[in-house]
Amino acid sequence: MPVEIIEPGLGSSIQDLGRPGYYNVGIPPGGALDLASARIANLLVGNDEGAAVIESPYMGPKLRFTEDTLVAVTGATMEPRLNGETVPQWEAVPVTAGDELSFGFLEAGARIYIAVAGGFDVPEALGSRSTYPIGRFGGFQGRPLAAGDAVPVGSGSGTPGTSVPEHLRPSWTREVDVRVVLGLYDYRLAPAGLSAFLDESWTLTPVADRMGFRYTGPTLEWIEREQPFGAGSDPSNIVDAGYPVGSIQVPGGVEPIILHRDAVSGGGYAMVATVISADMDLVGQCSPGATTRFRAVSLDNALAARHEYRSRLQELRSALGA
Repeated sequence: MPVEIIEPGLGSSIQDLGRPGYYNVGIPPGGALDLASARIANLLVGNDEGAAVIESPYMGPKLRFTEDTLVAVTGATMEPRLNGETVPQWEAVPVTAGDELSFGFLEAGARIYIAVAGGFDVPEALGSRSTYPIGRFGGFQGRPLAAGDAVPVGSGSGTPGTSVPEHLRPSWTREVDVRVVLGLYDYRLAPAGLSAFLDESWTLTPVADRMGFRYTGPTLEWIEREQPFGAGSDPSNIVDAGYPVGSIQVPGGVEPIILHRDAVSGGGYAMVATVISADMDLVGQCSPGATTRFRAVSLDNALAARHEYRSRLQELRSALGA
């Protein structure tokens, strides 16, 4: 059965857990910017965690169902409405053929995730159904969803009413701490510049998408030097290097950018820090105007946070009977 797209929302796309393994040839891992919310949406409707979902930033789509199924909405706080009546988030909701799902205004967070029983059955590309619009492949015809699309759905079943316990649901705020590991090029910042990066607040600009999140804030002071052969004249230029997902570069030496899951794999800007993996979902749920403080942690702290993140996911699986 297909799900019909009446209104696409703002940049809605098909995503799953991504396509790791191709970064060396310039293809980013992609996948949901908030992986935990995507996983949970699938678990609620009885899918494998890696099934394809709809990711919608800032504004929800309007969908029409052509067969009876289950739907679950997770991620940002954005009131789901079935035929105009409010239904809960973080819960498996039964729908019947002809029902229409729409959404109210964004209240907190940035991105919702919509799962249906059976998952969105678009073709795999390099082992993933995630949309990579710059490469024009994956997802639904390699592009964001548009009005009039009919997105196929696989077969599956779940249990209506399955819900995430309140204490395991995330909450989103407009002021966040994002943990980072410094390097590889933090030494290029002058002591005053490094202090400003870590001790001052940064505001997320409207330039925030699946490739990167740009922040504005204090001026960063760089150590003057004679640029090495192969590097540009920008104070933050380096000889080209690979970019880890989550790395923070500062083009022009002014506004930091967190590279997210659709970012390029390398370039010529210094990476002053990298967001730890456990906080990348949090970054994905920040909307323009959110205030961020970067908090330096050790690699051991980052590994401990990753363990805690995985333990929380396991607790959620157990709570949902997965």
